Amino acid sequence: MKEPLRYVANAKELLNRSSIEDNRYVDDKYVKSACGVAYLGVLKAIEEHLLMKGLTKKELPKKVEEYRKALQKYVSVHNGKLLRQFDDVYDELHIAGYYRGNLHTVETVKGAFKTAKDFIQKLK
Repeated sequence: MKEPLRYVANAKELLNRSSIEDNRYVDDKYVKSACGVAYLGVLKAIEEHLLMKGLTKKELPKKVEEYRKALQKYVSVHNGKLLRQFDDVYDELHIAGYYRGNLHTVETVKGAFKTAKDFIQKLK
């Protein structure tokens, strides 16, 4: 799982490009980009895990609903908490952070990154 963690590290580098004032990131562009890259790291981790389970590249999910179904079938059978954590990552990083640009405070963004990294670690 080196590649997915590299995505998270790259996302942190992007985040560091934004200055911080009053415990908030000043430049939304870097926050949005960083959230998007961290979320891609999570998707990459799921894909690597599914490939290890025997799926082919052609069989990998292409939509968030397909990722959820794959997690239910191949991972959550053993760990139901992982699917909830994926939903959190999707809601926080992808929707709030990347798509809507609603994450601003340092603690919130770092918390979302930590959740993503924890999720990736659990797929090992």
